[in-house]
Amino acid sequence: MIALEQARILIAATRTRGREMGLNPLTVVVLDAGGHLVAMEREDGSGYGRPDIAGGKAAGALAMGVSSRKLGDMAADRPQFMAALSAAWSGKLIPAAGGVLIRDSAGTLLGAVGVSGDLSDKDEEAAFAGISAAGLVAG
Repeated sequence: MIALEQARILIAATRTRGREMGLNPLTVVVLDAGGHLVAMEREDGSGYGRPDIAGGKAAGALAMGVSSRKLGDMAADRPQFMAALSAAWSGKLIPAAGGVLIRDSAGTLLGAVGVSGDLSDKDEEAAFAGISAAGLVAG
C-alpha cells in the first residue's frame, strides 16, 4: 500500500514536472492498491471535471492491471468491450494516457496515479516523473 507521505511526494514532483514542461494546471490523484483515495491535488485553474478524469485514469489502470494508455489502445481495438467496462464501473474508467500503476522496487503493486490537465501524453510524462521522485517504480 502506498503511504500518504509517498503520495504527497509523488504529487509534488508531478506538479513540479508539469510546471517545468509548461503544462496547463494539473489535477493529480493517487489511489492505493484497493482503489481507495490516498491523496488528490487540483492546481489553481484546473478544470471542474479534472478530479474525476484523473481518478478514472488511475482507477482504470488498477482495475485492469495495465496503464490507462494501454486501456486507450484496447478501446481503439475493442470499443464495445471498453464501453461495457465503463458502463459496468459507472463511468469510472478513462482510457487515455495519464494513469500509471505504482510499484515498489520488489514489484509489489502499491496503487496508481492519475493525472489530468493537459494532453494525455504530457500528463503521463509528469506522472512518471512523480513516481520516480517518490522512489517508486512505474508499471
